[in-house]
Amino acid sequence: MVRIRLRRVGAKKRPFYRIVVADQRTSRNGAFIEQVGTYDPIPETPVININEQKILDWIKKGAQPSDSVNKILKTTGLMEKVNA
Repeated sequence: MVRIRLRRVGAKKRPFYRIVVADQRTSRNGAFIEQVGTYDPIPETPVININEQKILDWIKKGAQPSDSVNKILKTTGLMEKVNA
């Protein structure tokens, strides 16, 4: 199964995440199919950069967002577009 999930790339105690499309069986920082966005939780208001078209395309193809990515998508309002 293909998942849309977070991949950690930040330094120690400075997390920074890439939102990637990857096979469910690969490790957290293992191989991925495509990068579709970034997430920086450190600032007062977290910075979220998402390529909405790529995310919508992957969800239409059957990719399942992880729980953490699902929360991010709800925050940005993209889940309403998916459910519509």
